[in-house]
Parts: sequence; structure tokens; C-alpha cells
Amino acid sequence: MIWESFGAAVLGLALSWAALRSLADRLPSGRAVYLTGALGALFGAYLTHAALGTDHVLATLIGAVSVGAVTLSLLIRPRGHRLARSAAAQ
Repeated sequence: MIWESFGAAVLGLALSWAALRSLADRLPSGRAVYLTGALGALFGAYLTHAALGTDHVLATLIGAVSVGAVTLSLLIRPRGHRLARSAAAQ
């Protein structure tokens, strides 16, 4: 489990790095992106490990990357245009 956790954290950081390189203008600060990617991957590894058991290391790492990617996708902002405020909010 220790190596799975370490591998998941490394994969989450690598996923965060790739997201920052390709979508830097649409993401918040690098610290938030790295933290979200690593914690999302660790949570994904925990969730997959709890669901499948100890003998599925590759599946656990795939689950870690999947959940890490989903949590990173929640940080992406819309491209360029600002959201209009409604008349009731003004």
C-alpha cells in the first residue's frame, strides 16, 4: 500500500504538471493545481484499493489517475469570456 500511495502521488503530480503545461492560462496557481492533482490521485488510489483489494496494483494506479484527472478538470476556467451578471444580481 505504501508503494501504491507513492506511485499515485507521483502520477498525480505528473498529471498536474502536464495540465499546467497545456492549460496554464485556464488554471489557478500552480500550487493549487499540484495539490489538487496529488490529493485527487491519492483519494483515487484509496478508493480503488478499498473497492478491489490488495492484488490489483495496476488497476489502483489507473483509478488514481482517473480521479486525479477528474479533480483537475474541476479547476479549469472558461476560455476568455466573462460571465454576465443577471439583472437580479445587479
